[in-house]
Amino acid sequence: MTPSPTDNSCQEAEFDQMMEDARQAADFLKALGHEGRLMILCSLAQNGEMSPTDFEKFLRQRQSAVSQQLARLRLEGLVETERNGKTIKYRLADDRAREVVELVYQLFCSHKSPTEPTEAESDAEKAST
Repeated sequence: MTPSPTDNSCQEAEFDQMMEDARQAADFLKALGHEGRLMILCSLAQNGEMSPTDFEKFLRQRQSAVSQQLARLRLEGLVETERNGKTIKYRLADDRAREVVELVYQLFCSHKSPTEPTEAESDAEKAST
């Protein structure tokens, strides 16, 4: 059976949407794919809001390097700013970034030894005693 032109246009529209979704996901992951930007996102996920000076101290980097990373994160829509007088505060603008940062933290930053029980294992042990 030969596909109808309508079937082809639906498949084409689905393909186009899938390509757009893939492009957006790749851009998102590229924004996360830099140590400095990932550290900024992690610190925002933990602290809520931070100023550029806070980032400079935290990252031990010059203002120009921090500004460049913050600009990229703003461009990607991952952070937003709020100005109060002369003070600018940054915060996460995207829940996807928070979720990914939390997952990355769990996978790479928890620093638990392989023999140390997980929280779920500890809870199960407590419940059984």
